[in-house]
Amino acid sequence: MTDRDIILCVTGGIAAYKAAALASRLRQDGASVTVAMTNAAQKLVTPHTFEGVTGNPVATTLWPEPGLYRLDHISLADRADMVVVAPATANIIAKAAAGIADDLVSTTLVTLGADRPVVIAPAMNNRMWANPIVQRNVRTLKDLGWHIVEPAEGWLACGEKGPGRMAEPDDIRAAIETTLQ
Repeated sequence: MTDRDIILCVTGGIAAYKAAALASRLRQDGASVTVAMTNAAQKLVTPHTFEGVTGNPVATTLWPEPGLYRLDHISLADRADMVVVAPATANIIAKAAAGIADDLVSTTLVTLGADRPVVIAPAMNNRMWANPIVQRNVRTLKDLGWHIVEPAEGWLACGEKGPGRMAEPDDIRAAIETTLQ
């Protein structure tokens, strides 16, 4: 992945902490990683964590403060080789499937998803994952050519057991590598 520019979109699932390990591994592989975070993701893991492991500023808003730096959805799209969403919540999957662009991450996906490879790693409660609406939205993204790293089965943050755990960072990394070939 040397010399690849990857945009890692982090959404508000409890698995957001795994995204920091993924970002670190991608950087160790020689990729430049820029993180874009939803407001909900920032409640779980701070942007400082991602700045530390990537060495890059973190994009958190469509409206950066004037004079700081330009990390909006257009500048992200201009330099990205691909976009990865980990964790991908039911909310961001629904927004992407419907083309809704109402925050930095969803707007970045609508911009980049049109002409760059996209890998998403869903993470949610097992009942949410089994919901026919979520499954329809996932099929829509697959039909658009997006790559889905299926969630694993196991203990979930809610205390239930079932499918919905975000795939491990090494599995997501392997899917990214395969997608970039």
